[in-house]
Amino acid sequence: MTAPPDDCLARNAWICGKYLSTRRGILTDAVLQHLELTGLSVLIALVVAVPLAVLARRLRAAAGPVLALTTVLYTIPSLAMFSLLLPLYGLSASLVVAGLVLYSLTLLVRNILAGLRAVPEETRQAARGMGYGPLRLLLTVELPLALPSAMAGLRIATVSAVSLVTIGAIVGHGGLGNLIYTGMNTYFKAQVLTASVLCVVIAVAADLLLLGVQRLLTPWQRA
Repeated sequence: MTAPPDDCLARNAWICGKYLSTRRGILTDAVLQHLELTGLSVLIALVVAVPLAVLARRLRAAAGPVLALTTVLYTIPSLAMFSLLLPLYGLSASLVVAGLVLYSLTLLVRNILAGLRAVPEETRQAARGMGYGPLRLLLTVELPLALPSAMAGLRIATVSAVSLVTIGAIVGHGGLGNLIYTGMNTYFKAQVLTASVLCVVIAVAADLLLLGVQRLLTPWQRA
């Protein structure tokens, strides 16, 4: 008599291929939402961080307040941050994005500012001597030389955002965090492990991708 096929879902096993095959659509949607929330929040944070870092570099009086503000934002616990933003955004994906933007600002502003400060003054003087105005100097000299430090901050901010997106599950917009949260509540082992592993994969893949972009944009560092 042939034994019945093993059903890892019925056994509630941690590793279960049947879970992957039967929940493919759910996993795909969760991954796409996770990527969307991460990418959008980091992009917005980068757009905000560059002007703030430039302002802090050009005006010494602004450096202290800018760094202090972003540091204070970073110290706020994630649940408290979402609670503070709740009256503004409600239980929406915008709430998660806004929280992640505020968290990413500290990492991005500090690293971009460090890169700008590391540009040799002799290089700036030489560019000015060649007729470079402030905007041209910033775009063609300072920002390119600040890229290594800026990209390092971008990598850290992106990996951090991948992790923090999962907390958005408390408002129903956490990407893979939704699966982790519901899986933990129901003790669905395969769902918890699969979603957690996918989070790690996304973080590692994003870091490697940005590292590759950094090497392409800074060929002089490989020399």
